[in-house]
Amino acid sequence: MRPAGPRLEHGLGTRAQPRQAGGRAAGCRDWASPPAGRAKCQIRRGKGSVLGASGQPPRTCAPCDVTSNRWRWPAAPALLPPAPAVLLLPWPPALLSMKVFRRKALVLCLGYVLLLLLTMLNLLDYKWHKEPQQCNEPAPARRAPSSPQQPHFQPRSDIRSLYRPPAPPPRQRQLVYVFTTWRSGSSFFGELFNQNPEVFFLYEPVWHVWQKLYPGDAVSLQGAARDMLSSLYRCDLTVFQLYNTAGAGKNLTTLGIFGAATNKVICSSPLCPAYRKEVVGMVDDKVCKKCPPQRLSLLQDECHKYHALVIKGVRVFDLAVLAPLMQDPALQLKVIHLVRDPRAVASSRIKSRHGLIRESLQVVRSRDPRIHRMPLLDASHKLNSKKEGGGGSDYHALGAMEVICSSMAKTLQTALRPPDWLKNNYLVVRYEDLVVDPIKTVRQVYGFVNLLVSPEMEKFALNMTSGPSYSSKPFVVSARNATQAVSAWRTALSFQQIKQIEEYCQQPMAVLGYERVNSPEEVKDLSKTLLRKPRL
Repeated sequence: MRPAGPRLEHGLGTRAQPRQAGGRAAGCRDWASPPAGRAKCQIRRGKGSVLGASGQPPRTCAPCDVTSNRWRWPAAPALLPPAPAVLLLPWPPALLSMKVFRRKALVLCLGYVLLLLLTMLNLLDYKWHKEPQQCNEPAPARRAPSSPQQPHFQPRSDIRSLYRPPAPPPRQRQLVYVFTTWRSGSSFFGELFNQNPEVFFLYEPVWHVWQKLYPGDAVSLQGAARDMLSSLYRCDLTVFQLYNTAGAGKNLTTLGIFGAATNKVICSSPLCPAYRKEVVGMVDDKVCKKCPPQRLSLLQDECHKYHALVIKGVRVFDLAVLAPLMQDPALQLKVIHLVRDPRAVASSRIKSRHGLIRESLQVVRSRDPRIHRMPLLDASHKLNSKKEGGGGSDYHALGAMEVICSSMAKTLQTALRPPDWLKNNYLVVRYEDLVVDPIKTVRQVYGFVNLLVSPEMEKFALNMTSGPSYSSKPFVVSARNATQAVSAWRTALSFQQIKQIEEYCQQPMAVLGYERVNSPEEVKDLSKTLLRKPRL
């Protein structure tokens, strides 16, 4: 059984409202007959609805009064608009957000694929057009600042630069001082740096100080020499003008620098078209003297381009003079001490006595008069004739060896117990080792100053020590026979001269590994070597 109570069909009507007086529901209007279409009112489960003739609800439906079985309409019936033919329902919010997300994801994926494709194409293009790099290529020239009249246009950026590997950190500029004395093979040793394409080389610049301040003695000029080196190691070449001997009002040019006629930088492009710095080979001084003189400012600009700056000098007598430069963290100076058998040095000084008479006088005047002088073992050689190889120049040449060996002994004692500023910054090179085994010595020296040894440099060093004979011309660098270069002094000096030099230089000879002789026969026996392993 169904539960009691009226109910409207399909649930489209509203519950019957309370009846008013006369049996009508509140808010209803009575009608005598149902609407057109012979609709009938049914009562089911307390709800009312109108069914049309076909049994389906009409387009406009009105609830009926359940109690009176009459049709009722709203109190103020309004004209209802016709229903649309098609009803469009909106997307649910969840489905709409999912659709937007899918579109965004698709766009991002397409962009990523396109970017990956462009990256691969540019990498292939960079690989195909990459130029090979040269190991010994000189440092690139600095770009000159553009003038206001000619603005500098920045070239278009290349997207390939974004994919190049990061450039290695620039190498630190290396500063080197070749610490030596006259006639020690320093001209040949300096050519090992003068010929290197990465090196800016200066040949005995302190010569200008000695010439300008003559007749000052060697010791009193040490401070001025250090100040000049400090400026030169910072590529400040205006210091040459302070010691210009050309006269007031005359500017010093590149050809006025001492040793300019054989300097590879001054005689090469861009300062002079005669030579190329990257080509290893000796410079002809006659050709270089024809180069146009240039301002020192141009040479100063060239100085900044090179990885290493090497200065060779013979006029600094004590290594302690260079201590302030070696302690300067902005310079980090390294010293190569080139030494040679003092007997060979004395023999070469006597051979070139007339060219060194002025320097020998300055050195001899620097001797301390309070120190007891050792007597000359061969006092008569001072009065010998020039034809026999004597004369006053021989006396000064041998007298200078006393000062040179005394300062050398002091330097070597410092090197045996090196202070902090000297550790790892000092290297001793024997000239005899250089000419006997040039390849090994060059590699050792270049490794000490962080330079690369090219096959051209090794060939150059080998050729310079494989000459036909020992040159008789002083101050000229040429290919020489290594054996004759080492032992030439044994036939050039008398036994008395040899013993005098050994008395002056016994301390440095003991440290450097040069054995003393006991008889003239031992001197003449060239089959016996007088070299042993040095203590340094």
